[in-house]
Amino acid sequence: MIIKTKKYKLETGTYIKLGLRNVFKEQWWVIFIALAIASGYFFIASWWWISMAILAYVLYLLFWVIQFAGVTQMEQNKVMFTKLAYEIDSRQVLMKVNTKQGMPVNWDMIKKAYIDKDAFVLIMSKAQFIHLPFRIFNSPNEKKFMETILKRKALV
Repeated sequence: MIIKTKKYKLETGTYIKLGLRNVFKEQWWVIFIALAIASGYFFIASWWWISMAILAYVLYLLFWVIQFAGVTQMEQNKVMFTKLAYEIDSRQVLMKVNTKQGMPVNWDMIKKAYIDKDAFVLIMSKAQFIHLPFRIFNSPNEKKFMETILKRKALV
């Protein structure tokens, strides 16, 4: 069975939000570096330790926000933010710009996936993922089949 979805355009705000969520899930341990810097206060009592730890963590957050916001502005990434239709089967996810142009993504390129409250998210790397909202599927059976594929591939 092949799942053919409706056309869908990934919004830049959604991309930034999901990208930041993916990075923070993978790099949750960075907060401990900031806490280690702040613990210097116990050796030399100065508020500079705490303020520099907070500044370092804020700069880290700002770095990732700028990275994801920059991706949305780059010319070579404009395809990610155009309307795409998807054809999904057990071999691949085919992202189609139109009936003649498309890009296949094999399942082995996808590292993990999760089911959000309103979408499937297929993660390929920190900055590359496929967001498939439930509303682009034509029937509940297609959503169930997509869930089955993700479970068979051990991604969920």
